[in-house]
Amino acid sequence: MPQTTVPTSGAIVVAPQVSESHPSSDHASDSAPSVPSGPTLAYHGDSPDPEKGLAYGSSTSTLDEKVDIKKTEVWEGFGDDELPDKTQGRLLRNVRFQMLSLYRRLFGIVFFTNLGIFIWYCVKGANANQIATVLVGNLFASILMRQEYVINAFFTVACLAPKSWPLWIRRILARVYSIGGIHSGAGVSGTVWLILFVGKATREVIDKGKTSVATLVLAYVVLALLVAMVIAAYPTIRVRYHDHFEAVHRLAGWTAVALVWALVVLLINDYRAASETLGHAVVHSAPFWLVLVLTISIILPWARLRKVPVRAEVLSEHCVRLYFDYVNPHPGHFTRMSLRPLWEWHSFATIAEPGKKGYSAVVSRAGDWTKQQISNPPDKIWIRGIPCYGVVRVTPLFRRVVMVATGSGIGPIAPVVFAKKTEIQLLWTAPAVRKTFGDKLVDSLLEASPNSVIYDTRVHGRPDMVKLTYRMVREFNAEAVVIISNQPITQKVVYGMMSRGIPAFGAIWDS
Repeated sequence: MPQTTVPTSGAIVVAPQVSESHPSSDHASDSAPSVPSGPTLAYHGDSPDPEKGLAYGSSTSTLDEKVDIKKTEVWEGFGDDELPDKTQGRLLRNVRFQMLSLYRRLFGIVFFTNLGIFIWYCVKGANANQIATVLVGNLFASILMRQEYVINAFFTVACLAPKSWPLWIRRILARVYSIGGIHSGAGVSGTVWLILFVGKATREVIDKGKTSVATLVLAYVVLALLVAMVIAAYPTIRVRYHDHFEAVHRLAGWTAVALVWALVVLLINDYRAASETLGHAVVHSAPFWLVLVLTISIILPWARLRKVPVRAEVLSEHCVRLYFDYVNPHPGHFTRMSLRPLWEWHSFATIAEPGKKGYSAVVSRAGDWTKQQISNPPDKIWIRGIPCYGVVRVTPLFRRVVMVATGSGIGPIAPVVFAKKTEIQLLWTAPAVRKTFGDKLVDSLLEASPNSVIYDTRVHGRPDMVKLTYRMVREFNAEAVVIISNQPITQKVVYGMMSRGIPAFGAIWDS
């Protein structure tokens, strides 16, 4: 069996036990003179310097012996590895890890709690004003779950747990990035409550009740806007027409909030006592304060909108690295960038290096916008809000973590590698790594984590990511896996690990 060894610089390689025979290999072989009772040497193929990437394996060769050194890698033969059986039956694991992910469970908790209250209100015959309070409460919860300060607070509190806590607790806390389920659950519930409100208000108008015609008309307009937002946010539509989804969500959302303000004030006026002034009724109304807070939470990121200088370093036809110095983010942060602030925003992970001001972001070709940044890099770009935490933030909850990146997924993972707050085994697969991403980034990662495994898919082909990741987990004795990749690979690796009892975390594409 080959012996895995860790070089002082470069990526992990595997040096086999050397014999006097000349083993055949699909890889190019390096030959070197034998040394007396010393180590054999193998070079990492991605290193531009032959003095980098040296690995040592035991040998009993002598000066009189001539030995061919076979260049091998830590992944060699991984395709023949036997994966362990999945820990649960097919139906149970599919329900648990796919159909009922934590995101969907949070959605379900919020939605079915609302459904219970909804039925109760229908049975007891609540009036339009009472229904409106629950409606606005749901809109309040939905919007706050997308507020950057609230998101950062959730991540900060969840990640306070020490590594000494039981793994089952830490793996639950690490799912903090699933709080988007509360956002969508409350948003859909609020829309359902608005349907009930419109029905009740219509009945009150017909019966000459307290609700005015003006209130009812506004309610119908707001309902149309919310239904359009819910339809645009449906996963299939959101992915296929993402720019349209953003435009609908932003412009329809702003319009709906403005109309909700008018709706709340009109409804308060409809239901206030004849002896009470409108001003007194407004300040003593719960919906008024809820709408005030949710409006402030929407305005805050835009109040921090700025156009900042950016220095671009084009790494290849596929990739550009943008440098900023207006803020010093933390590992796990991402920022939103735009050239047209009202129409489109793009999120990129911040790559901060200890002791250096500012951060950088790796932008890879993935569409018209990214193509433009590579072919015609900007000298200034719009930034909105504050740096916000993403899934990679949960890494320090675990003692030993295999971090998996494919292509430009190295962007979110790199600052965690640089920070060295937990023991990390990096697995990075990408085509022509140095040519695409540049020696500077690759060398800085190898310097921070000399045992990094960098797999060039152009040389070795696309690997079975589940098998390769599992081999890394087994050899590194990792507690968890964090992966940044495209959606199919992320979902496949997360399911492949979770179904075998290994905590795994990756983006869930909920925004």
